[in-house]
Parts: sequence; C-alpha cells; structure tokens
Amino acid sequence: MKMSTGFDISASALTAQRMRMDVISSNIANAETTRGSFVNGKFEPYKRKLVVLEPNGQSFSNVLANEMGRNGTAQGVKVSRIQEDHTPNKLVYNPTHPDADENGYVHMPNVDVAKEMVDMIAASRAYEANVTAINATKSMFMKALEIGRP
Repeated sequence: MKMSTGFDISASALTAQRMRMDVISSNIANAETTRGSFVNGKFEPYKRKLVVLEPNGQSFSNVLANEMGRNGTAQGVKVSRIQEDHTPNKLVYNPTHPDADENGYVHMPNVDVAKEMVDMIAASRAYEANVTAINATKSMFMKALEIGRP
C-alpha cells in the first residue's frame, strides 16, 4: 500500500460529500418551485435530486489480493450519478395560485426541507470526519519524518 492511500481515500470522500451538499442546497432552494421543468407542453414541479455514491475500486477478492502483497490500489468513494426522487408531489390547496389545477390544488415539489436539513447535517459531519482523517494522516507522516532526527 502506498503512503498516500489515506489521502486519496479521504480526498475522494471530500469530493463526494461536497457534491452531496451542493445537491441538497439545490433541493432546498427549489422547495417551492412549481415550474421546475417543461414536459409535454406543461410545467412540472421541481423533482428532488439524490446523489448516488459507489465504491471507487475493485471487488473484495481483488482488494484482498492487492493487500497481500501485490500492487495496492487506492479505494474510496465516487459519485456514480445524480438521480431524481420519484416520490409523488405534494398537493396543496391554494386556488389563487397561478399553477393551481381546476380543483384548486397546486402540485408542489417533493422536497421536505426538514429531511434535506438532516441530510445536510449528515453530509457536513462526514466531510468533517474526512478532514480529521486527512489531518491525522498528515500528523503520522510528520511523526515518521521525525524518527531519523537526532
């Protein structure tokens, strides 16, 4: 295993968590957007976006073989895609809204701001944990460099 593998793994996680925070911010910003996209001649409300993460690497057997002496590779995580959440839209009764249907209901985005805030806190904590891991790795490198000093 290379000495910089810890940095590589934590850096990939920092990038992924930053992307999660960006997508969550977009969801919160569009929580009231009733005209998110134009589909089949009419406006559709904004659809909540989700970040899908996947391991950045190989299968378990390949990793085990690599760790047993053959070319260690950095693992980590990567964003595989950003997908729309297909939960139904919220219906709000507001007959004076310009996007209300014939019954007076407005199709609102499927974004729950409380859920988004919980996801934002989780992503923020994961980001902080990876910053701490990078600092610990850096500290270990510095201590290793001090071994040969008189």
